[in-house]
Amino acid sequence: MGMQIGRGTSFSSLHVTWPHQVALGENCRLEHDIYFHFDGIYSHGRSINVGSHCFIGSGCEFNISRMIAIGNNCLIASGCRFIDHNHGTDVGTLMRLQKESASAIEIESDVWIGANAIILAGVTIGTGAIIAAGAVVTKPVPSNAIMVGVPATIRKFRS
Repeated sequence: MGMQIGRGTSFSSLHVTWPHQVALGENCRLEHDIYFHFDGIYSHGRSINVGSHCFIGSGCEFNISRMIAIGNNCLIASGCRFIDHNHGTDVGTLMRLQKESASAIEIESDVWIGANAIILAGVTIGTGAIIAAGAVVTKPVPSNAIMVGVPATIRKFRS
């Protein structure tokens, strides 16, 4: 169905709305019940890109209307959410009719994202960063930063 799957990548059950939008690198391990949801009409090209040697835990959701790029050697724990778009908030227009804004998410290489973290539109997570379990990331994360909380803030840097 057009999904690109690298050599040595393994998974048991995935939910995918547009398989041709997804590219998985080599030697990745994906646990069960991961949802790759391209939130839009059919279009060409890849919008959900996972590098090589990555782990994605069970129950993760990638709800993407623009794009997400995940580098090599990343660890994404169970229950994480990646959402690259937002609804508008104009008064006088029904919420379901609000114009949407979207901005790509980029996860650089060697990143560890803890269980149930949420990564929102426009975020770039720098190489070597760690995102604590349950954190909500709304702003760019520097390389080697350790982010905690809601909204996520820098606790310290890896040394």
